[in-house]
Amino acid sequence: MTTQTYRHEVKYYETDRMGITHHSNYIRIMEEARIDWLDQLGYGFDRMEAEGIVSPVVSVACNYKKTTTFKDVIEVEIKVKQLSEVKLILAYTMRVEGKVVCTAESTHCFFDAGRPAVIADRFPSLYAAMKETM
Repeated sequence: MTTQTYRHEVKYYETDRMGITHHSNYIRIMEEARIDWLDQLGYGFDRMEAEGIVSPVVSVACNYKKTTTFKDVIEVEIKVKQLSEVKLILAYTMRVEGKVVCTAESTHCFFDAGRPAVIADRFPSLYAAMKETM
């Protein structure tokens, strides 16, 4: 399965006094892209939560390469960097007009009813769908 690139248009309120997208918004854009990616896999947050699974962020890192400004369209490519039965690391490449503006990673684990879950056992179809994108 190939997922589509997520697109985010920078809003005015996401910029600072210098007219540059505030650095904290890239984390939010990553979250938007991850939610879209899961929707494309057929396992959106609504389905995951209905089936009892949550996937908290364990860590996040961003490397800012170029600034973005109001009305820029940031295209986010998301890929599975690492997948185990209990942990997922996603890599993000954000571009504006083909130029890389930010690279990032987020690490997630899985919980079922408040306890750590082995995703391959508890949710094999989600695990298989994520593995397919590698």
